[in-house]
Amino acid sequence: MSVLTYPEAVGVGLLQGVTELFPVSSLGHSILIPALLGGHWKHDLDVSADGSLYLNELVGLHLATALALVVYFWRDWVRVIRGLATSVTQRRIETADQRLAWLIVTACVPVAVAGVALDKVFRTTLGRPIPTAIFLMLNGIVLFVTEQLRRGGTGRRRAGAVAAPGEEHLSAEEQSDLRITRMTIRQAVTIGAAQILALLPGISRSGSTISAGIFKGLNHEDSARFAFLLATPVIGGAALLKLPPLLGAQGNGLRGPLLAGGVAAFVAAYLATRYLVRYFENRTLIPFAIYCSVAGLGSLAYFTLA
Repeated sequence: MSVLTYPEAVGVGLLQGVTELFPVSSLGHSILIPALLGGHWKHDLDVSADGSLYLNELVGLHLATALALVVYFWRDWVRVIRGLATSVTQRRIETADQRLAWLIVTACVPVAVAGVALDKVFRTTLGRPIPTAIFLMLNGIVLFVTEQLRRGGTGRRRAGAVAAPGEEHLSAEEQSDLRITRMTIRQAVTIGAAQILALLPGISRSGSTISAGIFKGLNHEDSARFAFLLATPVIGGAALLKLPPLLGAQGNGLRGPLLAGGVAAFVAAYLATRYLVRYFENRTLIPFAIYCSVAGLGSLAYFTLA
């Protein structure tokens, strides 16, 4: 069994921290880039290899990404936790915080069930460069189609961006949360279920949920915000499930590099979140659509012809 080196861990951490939040697929890049680099990178960082702990290592790094999201959105999470606690104790769902909490809880159920049931299938069957390149290209097409349909009237570019009467005193974050809580439970679950597609290497979690949010009428910034809130418990929970093997004898020689990679992933994820929250205030998914389509097609050509 290969051991992750410090340069590999830091490189993968930086890559994972950025690509998990950018709509370009972190798992897809974590498979394709080592395969393109070749040499010990290809050998050490192979998800589909027998006995490989690379997937555990990748998902373990997600814990750092989840922590970065918690730090960035800490005010939201204080409101969400308080809303969930008061809702349970008072047995009611009345306030915006209570409603947001339950929207997040219910929206995370589909991907949690699918992740546990289908993890091995996706890892052993699809975690290879050629399927990953195909899915990355499809991810780009989905992002492009989302923007084209939105322009045709399916979504609303700046819907709800202006504060409603009586909400002018609220912060921009609280106004965004209020707009999100106007969704129904069914709409939230549909958006949350879009995260299941991210189990396919090359399909982006944030890209899927942002696209689903736009289709359900959210503007870009609210959709991105809800996507990041949904991603926090999902990727954090998945990381905790994958960590135990790394804490035992199998993790000998890996814990130091993983700690270094975790620090890199935390910094990269925090900066990526900060950038994207501002980016989606007035910009679209088109640049990411072009990148994924070109990168996926180029990788497919390389691995097919090599």
